[in-house]
Amino acid sequence: MNSAESSITDIETYMNKLGAQARVASREISSASTGDKNKALLAIAAAINSSRASLMEANKKDLEAGSEQGLESALMDRLELSDAGIDIMIEGLHQVETLDDPVGEVSDLKYRPSGIQVGRMRVPLGVIGIIYESRPNVTCEAASLCLKSGNATILRGGSEAIHSNQAIGECIKRDFRKSD
Repeated sequence: MNSAESSITDIETYMNKLGAQARVASREISSASTGDKNKALLAIAAAINSSRASLMEANKKDLEAGSEQGLESALMDRLELSDAGIDIMIEGLHQVETLDDPVGEVSDLKYRPSGIQVGRMRVPLGVIGIIYESRPNVTCEAASLCLKSGNATILRGGSEAIHSNQAIGECIKRDFRKSD
């Protein structure tokens, strides 16, 4: 096996492992109560707020690397995570927390001739994979919406924002465990 084949095998193994972990997590998240999901969202908001310095430091690494790579100014603007941008992420988490929980919502109930009632019920999909460009705030937004809708998610942001995304991901993981 050459190194390219070995790399592909390593990636496949990693993705299979990640997918299996997400599937296990999806079972837990799908059965979480609205209160538990809201508590987790607020814990993530608090973690992001208390981690401002480390988030800014991680983003600084991404901006320096982007500058060295000669990224266009428009991409650098989207990559930048300012103090105001962190405030917006926190506000977004609070807004998602206040949304109605879609899980279990029933609509279009109709009686069938046999007398049974048939309708539509919203249920989690399970695992949602999201690939997005280099906007660190999307990591938080996508994770919060998937959590509120009872879904696990695998997030893949642009490589230009790797440090920022990892720092935000650590806030989510650390404080999601605390909310258990």
